[in-house]
Amino acid sequence: MSLIKANYYDSPEGSNLFEKMVATNKYALAAGLGWSSIEVLMISKPKGVVPSLARYVYFTGPFMGMASAFTVGTYAATKLRGKDDTWNYIVGAVASGGVYGAWKRSVVAGLVSGLFFSMAGLVKKHSIDNKWEFFPDTNRHAIGALNPNRYDFTLTQERERGWTTGK
Repeated sequence: MSLIKANYYDSPEGSNLFEKMVATNKYALAAGLGWSSIEVLMISKPKGVVPSLARYVYFTGPFMGMASAFTVGTYAATKLRGKDDTWNYIVGAVASGGVYGAWKRSVVAGLVSGLFFSMAGLVKKHSIDNKWEFFPDTNRHAIGALNPNRYDFTLTQERERGWTTGK
C-alpha cells in the first residue's frame, strides 16, 4: 500500500502504527502549512526567509505533534487495554491536548483542548462504529455552468475547417 494514500482506518485499531502515523501526520502537515501560510502572509509578516521559516516551524511542528500524540496515545491504549472502544480515543485526545497545552505554555489550554479533542474523538469513533459519516460526500451534478470548458457559449458555432469555395 502506498504511504501517501494511507488512511487511518485501513487497518484495525492497535496495528500498523507507522501507517497510522503517516495518515494522521499528512493531514496535520497540510493544516500546519496552510495555517502557517495564512499567519505569515496576513498576521505576523516576518521580514526575510529565516523568520518566515521559523514561523512555519512554530505552527506546523505542534500540529504534527498533536496528530502524533493522538495516534500513539490511541495505539498504546488499544494495546494495553486489549479493547477497541471510545476510551482509547479519549486517551489519544488528552495526549494531544497535552501537546497543545505545552505549546501554549498553559495547563488550562491543555485541559480545555484535551476535553474538546475528546468530544471530537467520541463523535468520530461513534461514526466509525455505527457506519455513518459526519461530513458525507456531496452529490455532484452534471448540470450547471461552473466549468465553462464543457459548454459552448459562443453566439455562432465555429465553421468546419478545410473547406473551399469550389472555384
